[in-house]
Amino acid sequence: KIMKNHISKTTILCSCLMLLIFSSICRAQSEEEMQLLQMFYKDKDLVVSSTRAPKKISQIAENITVITAEDIEAMNAHTISEALVKVPGVFISSSQDFGASSIIFIHGSEDRHVLVLVDEIPWNLLSGGNAETLTVPLGAVERIEIIKGPASSAWGSSIGGVINIITKDAGESEKPSVTLSASYGKSASHDYRAEISGKAGALGYYFYAGDQSSDGLVKSVTNSRYFNNKNFYSKLDLNASEKINLGLTAGYSSPEMGFGDFPDSNSSSTGEESVFFTTAYLKASISEDVNFKFSLHNIRNKISVDLKTLGMEPLIMDGTYLENNSGKEKTYGARSQIVWEKKSGTSVFGMEYDSSDMINSINFSPFMQELTGIPAEFNFDSDIRQWAFYANESLGIGKWSITPGLRYDYNDISGGFISPSLGTTYMIGSDTVVRGSVSRGFTTPPLAYTSGGGMFMSPNPSLEREKIWSYQGGIESGILSYLWLKLSLFHHVIKDVLTIEPYGAGPPTYNDLPVNAGKSTRRGFELETETIPFHNISLSGEFTYTDIKPDMVEGTSYLYSIDAGLNYNDNESLRADLSGRYRYWDLKNTVQAYYDDFIWDFNICKRIEISENIDTNLFLTVHNILDDDHYLSVDYRNPGRWTEVGIRFNF
Repeated sequence: KIMKNHISKTTILCSCLMLLIFSSICRAQSEEEMQLLQMFYKDKDLVVSSTRAPKKISQIAENITVITAEDIEAMNAHTISEALVKVPGVFISSSQDFGASSIIFIHGSEDRHVLVLVDEIPWNLLSGGNAETLTVPLGAVERIEIIKGPASSAWGSSIGGVINIITKDAGESEKPSVTLSASYGKSASHDYRAEISGKAGALGYYFYAGDQSSDGLVKSVTNSRYFNNKNFYSKLDLNASEKINLGLTAGYSSPEMGFGDFPDSNSSSTGEESVFFTTAYLKASISEDVNFKFSLHNIRNKISVDLKTLGMEPLIMDGTYLENNSGKEKTYGARSQIVWEKKSGTSVFGMEYDSSDMINSINFSPFMQELTGIPAEFNFDSDIRQWAFYANESLGIGKWSITPGLRYDYNDISGGFISPSLGTTYMIGSDTVVRGSVSRGFTTPPLAYTSGGGMFMSPNPSLEREKIWSYQGGIESGILSYLWLKLSLFHHVIKDVLTIEPYGAGPPTYNDLPVNAGKSTRRGFELETETIPFHNISLSGEFTYTDIKPDMVEGTSYLYSIDAGLNYNDNESLRADLSGRYRYWDLKNTVQAYYDDFIWDFNICKRIEISENIDTNLFLTVHNILDDDHYLSVDYRNPGRWTEVGIRFNF
């Protein structure tokens, strides 16, 4: 019955969407009223993530999506995960609360398979291999480039994909540019931001500060959440000479959150994290065609999670401390890269080095020790040293673009690995491009699995990397004049899949054991479409499907998603967006999940004239306007309908 409801709602939505698209086309009266769809529109024309050097999107063989600062502003997003929630092929596991911690999957991958980068700094945690993006200040982000599928020949450990977060540049004008914004909504949820950029002599600068807070959008006996986060980001860029730039970036973020109450385990969980990161770089123009960049970076991460009782039987002591899980991680790294731009194409050569250390500890209260017989604490520390060489070439031959790539990675735990790739594009006319790529990639096991372990899991130092061969293809076209279409196909074959074997450690502990076991395939497609504006109105739709064999742990054998959008933009004073999203997870072994509804959001922004020198925008967002349910666990229910209003000044 539930599946029938899924199919029925999907059919109805798709039929309505196609009817709207058809009617908008039929209402076109003349060629002058229509604007030919620009497939390679200006703000997304150059992409850096596929080869680590600027490249036209028409020559990108990989399946890539770009989110700009303008897109982020239009959707009134507060976190990276909110900005990613509508990206085709990307699934996010989250309570959808304000500032909720999120887990990111691409094409049915594990979260540790997705590499997150901020200004080329790896953001994934050493312990579990996943990335916590709450610590990235979204207001300081210029664009997010998402590669779906392995990108190991450019970035290393990433069999699921890469999320490359690029921050805003230092200013170029002597007159400072200032942006102030504030939003406020249900449960005292607010997001205050301030940024300033400019140039003082040869020194360009950019400073950002943000304050986010919420009392929690879901309040009931079974859910109690909150979120607080203060963050800061800065960038200085010095023109030392005509050919040399020196730069320094630094950022800090400190989210605190209440994860909620869990009656089934009579517990409540809270957590806090702090991240400090900095980068120093040198950019030099060696000649007219050759550019060099060298950078040093440091990232320090502290995490602490507390577990307390709720005061329910049989643990009647309300608020009794149960356990604390804390960790410290630090990484020092260096990057160097040469980009050689020739008439025939672009060559990229680079080197990387990272030195990382981590310390984790779990402390148990006397109450827990007496109740279960476990020791007072469990500690482990580990480190990893890794380096890599990479090279790629972008060749333009008539209507063809060919990009071979190769990378060698080595670390002192898993040894060496070679990641080759080959991508090609072919232009059909002026408005259609065909893409294809094949690549080999890997993901390094997290340190908790190789040398850490836990109270009920033993480490396995013999773990090998998970390896992948990926085959992708697709076509993107604006040939229909009124409609942009993009179709992407993928087939991923993963070997040495990392899984947990219950009691695999054997006597005397009989702990669980991480092991490499078997092969997994993930294959499917993405279909994206968008109309050109007609009377300032445009429509968009997306459908993705991923088939998974064998089933995931939760029993998931396939995933699919649907996105639909209705947009109005007069490019002067008013913009409005109605968007709906649906994610089907096929969680056969999870009885507490509920995902039978679409979630619809509405955003509207109005530009008003207050002063000639001040650009003022009022905006309103209604989240989950139909008050529907869509969650993967009853303990992490999504919020119902809630509204926020805000104002933004640019001067």
